Amino acid sequence: MSTERTSPAPLSACDEPLAGRYDVALLDLDGVVYVGPDPVPDAPENLRKAAKEGLRLGYITNNASRPARVVAEHLASFGLDVIADDVVTSAQAAAKLIASEYPEGSPVLVVGGEGLTSALEEYGLRPVRSSDAHPVAVVQGFHPDVNWVMLADGAHAINEGAKWYATNLDLTIPTAAGMAPGNGTLVQAIRAAVEVDPIVAGKPERPLLETSIERLNAERPLMIGDRLDSDIEGANNVGIASLWVATGVHDAHDLARAPKNQRPTYVAADLGALPEKQPGVMVDGGRHTCEGWTAEVVDNAVSVKGEGEPYDGLRAILSAVWAAVDTPAKPVAKKSTARGRRPLPKPAPAPGSIAIDAALHRVGLDK
Repeated sequence: MSTERTSPAPLSACDEPLAGRYDVALLDLDGVVYVGPDPVPDAPENLRKAAKEGLRLGYITNNASRPARVVAEHLASFGLDVIADDVVTSAQAAAKLIASEYPEGSPVLVVGGEGLTSALEEYGLRPVRSSDAHPVAVVQGFHPDVNWVMLADGAHAINEGAKWYATNLDLTIPTAAGMAPGNGTLVQAIRAAVEVDPIVAGKPERPLLETSIERLNAERPLMIGDRLDSDIEGANNVGIASLWVATGVHDAHDLARAPKNQRPTYVAADLGALPEKQPGVMVDGGRHTCEGWTAEVVDNAVSVKGEGEPYDGLRAILSAVWAAVDTPAKPVAKKSTARGRRPLPKPAPAPGSIAIDAALHRVGLDK
């Protein structure tokens, strides 16, 4: 049974090191710990420092292509102290969902790779590779070897009545060569041939994070990710704190445009923030101050003054932008216009309409 929690407010202050406030870090992998085969610069060293501060490290991934043990071996190659039990994949979350509905030994058609077959076996299910096996369910997850035959067979099984599960709906996946199509793109291919939507296990849906919290015995978890629409939204969906880092898919411009359910508790350049405190933002009317920086929205652009650390400036900028776009429409004067009609209320600026480039340049965070 899941525990109901409430996420801290976006841009909250933390007056102690994050590694001391939280007991388990739920670390996204792609774009946070590694990109392709290589570690994000300084990530392993920063994680070792956080572990020395007492923070337990869990590795949480929407990528279902590899079993947890293989992911653990990859992370261990960076010098990290990690075993398979420290890794939770969307394949495991999907397998748990299926096992909760179907009896042990039930056949499940795999549209994916070893990560899915391993997870299904872990939960007592029988992975099959053909719709001729009359599967009770179809589970789909990213793997570079997924081809048209697999996609077509999955569609056939779903149209014959098999229940459809997807590990995640991420449209892209970061690779060493750049962005590439993710599982969400392949899910769309099957969706074009069927009349139902899949049940989704991975972020931002609740199952993966709830499974991770349970398996890692986390009491005060901190979700750490680079994607607002999966990592941060997922943390908000289960009511836990989140740390956004700038080493992956989304950047400061994406943060400024983020809807309320995708705004992080904390923001930082990278995992080096874990042994550090997080300053909050003081709001005085339209002025938003974080440490040495003050930002406000003037004529649909952010004006920022002061000096200090760039990410303190970013916090002030984000606070000013989010407050502006969240402001309700301003009431109009009671008197009517010359034509006898009352003017419409002035709406808040649309997300993305507030210029922030000059402000980011001013604090030292050019795109």
